[in-house]
Amino acid sequence: MTERSTPTEGLVVASHGRHCVVETPDGQRRICHPRGKKSQAVVGDRVLWQAAPAGQGHEGTIEKVLERRNLFYRQDEIRTKSFAANLDQVLILIAAEPVFSESQLARALIAAEAAHIRPLIALNKTDLVEPFARAWERLLPYRHIRDADGSPHYGVLPLSLTASGDADRHLLLEHLQGKTTLVLGPSGSGKSTLINLLVPGATVLTGEISQALNSGKHTTTSTALYWVDAERTTALIDSPGFQEFGLQHIAPMQLAGCMPDIAAHATQCKFYNCTHLHEPGCGVLDAVKNAPEAHGISANRYKIYSDLFAELGHTRY
Repeated sequence: MTERSTPTEGLVVASHGRHCVVETPDGQRRICHPRGKKSQAVVGDRVLWQAAPAGQGHEGTIEKVLERRNLFYRQDEIRTKSFAANLDQVLILIAAEPVFSESQLARALIAAEAAHIRPLIALNKTDLVEPFARAWERLLPYRHIRDADGSPHYGVLPLSLTASGDADRHLLLEHLQGKTTLVLGPSGSGKSTLINLLVPGATVLTGEISQALNSGKHTTTSTALYWVDAERTTALIDSPGFQEFGLQHIAPMQLAGCMPDIAAHATQCKFYNCTHLHEPGCGVLDAVKNAPEAHGISANRYKIYSDLFAELGHTRY
């Protein structure tokens, strides 16, 4: 009987379908497959993996996914899509053009809040003066949201990734240093440009990973982790784009707690189980009605809340 090696710890740095690339502590990488029918490992997972017996190839098997700090995912009525695990923050990259969807931005922020992962918003293409001014104005409610100590709840960064690369690289590294960050962004926002700015040679690495995983395509079909520094303390995770962002894993009554501007006034409601839709003595409705800008609840943000509450409630009953 052929002896099997002892399982060792590794980091999942790429995934496509049921295939993963696991990185060892010394930086070597090995294609691994899950043991069993269902793949449960995602990029960012710490796993125990086992090499194949001598003479049976160079690929390994994932024996166990170690305990996660968090998991960032979306869920619709049909399926769950996991992006990455063990994150320090999520960078949501949008652009002045094409015009971004505030609903999709809010959904990604809500998913981050639900997973207790710090979100960071970046608006690209400052060089498009008028479109950028309009987009920056749309982000005003997000820039005004404050924590209890008065500090901004969301970091909102202005970028021009193609026009001011060095300045943007310095600004981004201030926020990314020493962290593992998932980068999300719709098509055309500049996600690939950002990755290549911070990780020179990322395109080559992407090609190697795609070939190894036999995906035959670019990062739109696979998720990959890139080290920004030689010490491997700062990581970016590039993820596929998405058209929809389902939040079926969040109950309607949990929604307010995942929107900090709503949550700030939810404690002032007359009823403990207030839905913030029609009840008398609702602190949220009073804040929207009386002084939306001063209280940080814009009409658009409240509409997103009420639409989502109805959507999440409808899918459960």
